[in-house]
Amino acid sequence: MKIYDLSQPITADMPVFPGSESPLIKPVSNLPVDGFRERLITFSSHTGTHIDVPAHIIAGGKTLELMPLESFYGPAICLDLSQLEAPEIKVQDLKRYEHAISEVSFVLLYTGWSRHWGENDYYANFPVFSKEAAIWLSEMEIRGVGVDAISVDKIDSSDLPVHHIFLAREIIIVENLTNLFQILGEKFIFSCLPLKFTDLDGSPVRAVACVE
Repeated sequence: MKIYDLSQPITADMPVFPGSESPLIKPVSNLPVDGFRERLITFSSHTGTHIDVPAHIIAGGKTLELMPLESFYGPAICLDLSQLEAPEIKVQDLKRYEHAISEVSFVLLYTGWSRHWGENDYYANFPVFSKEAAIWLSEMEIRGVGVDAISVDKIDSSDLPVHHIFLAREIIIVENLTNLFQILGEKFIFSCLPLKFTDLDGSPVRAVACVE
């Protein structure tokens, strides 16, 4: 089995959603003085490669610890959408993969946008779902959807329609994925297990693809 890392690194100077605070990583002890090394880490629940759960958007929606573990692990497919003609994912872009989607629990979308990680372009004009495409995909029996961009909605969206469509059905959203080109055409198990935080709306994750 080969394991592919689909996660962006968490650093103090990493890209974050506009308006969010950057991670704080500072020493609280060091090896020569204290005999052990330890760091204080402070970050948003939506830092780096992370998951959104219903409580992020839905009033009364499930928080992280209320989601079953199966919500974060299972068979997946990665769709090649790198040749989109417009920065919008439409129903027809997904429907040609309908049979393959029907056999998995997670759908990851490779658009190639992660190549802009660390650049100003990362925050603008990235591919997002049309409302119709999000509805179509949400009606498939999937547990999660993942993208290689900062959001499934436009950066300036105030009502976040795509978030609402997926999270209302308890379909988790994984954002800021990377390296998806490595698993195109592969059958794999996707894992995005979070730490066991309570009462949270999301969490950074170490997203990986396990290919037999």
